[in-house]
Amino acid sequence: MNIENLPKKISIFPLSNVIFFPKTVLPLNIFEKRYLEMVNDSIKKDRYFGIVQPKYNLKKIKSKASNANDVSSKSNLFSVGCLGKIINFSETDDGRFIINLSGIIRFKIEKEVKNEKLYREAIVNYINFKQDLKDENQDIKKEVKKNILNKIKILFKKRGYKINWSELEVLEFAQLIDTLSMISPLSLEEKQSLIEAKDLSERIKILEKITDLCLVDKFEIKTIQ
Repeated sequence: MNIENLPKKISIFPLSNVIFFPKTVLPLNIFEKRYLEMVNDSIKKDRYFGIVQPKYNLKKIKSKASNANDVSSKSNLFSVGCLGKIINFSETDDGRFIINLSGIIRFKIEKEVKNEKLYREAIVNYINFKQDLKDENQDIKKEVKKNILNKIKILFKKRGYKINWSELEVLEFAQLIDTLSMISPLSLEEKQSLIEAKDLSERIKILEKITDLCLVDKFEIKTIQ
């Protein structure tokens, strides 16, 4: 696949505390009207849309807002997200879409596009993430792999997350780290730092920094800046 063949204008799905990586699969339950429209349009066209985090937790703000839809539609977004392609979907009796989104490549938002649709669209650039289209076979030392996985396991246990490690550990190491980054109990900013990491080595360093901060302080959750 060549980045020249990927769409320059994409639909945007803002999701708080959700990051998404190439070569991973994100299951989604689509029920809100604007995103039902977005998925329906995507299925009719090329099946692509982007996942990106808003710059604040929409769930907390929506609980206080009189019009939650306005909050969602006007929220500022982080500039880096990931393009996904719908690989399968089903429609439920109550009008929802259940889809699996396959990660293709990360993108940087250049500008949002004004439209008459319920959902948001943006012009994006993939140039800084061309390596996402290749297999990431970086030579990571065995002791580094073991160390970071042990720390992540402690982090999950400390924050009460139960994980079936036997299922995850059959994945290739790069896919394992990306999957753990997606499901880790981290802050919005911490997750964004992981999606913006240039490669696997940098992502491991960031994860190690986050877990070290957590494990040093037993009583206070800290975030990296």
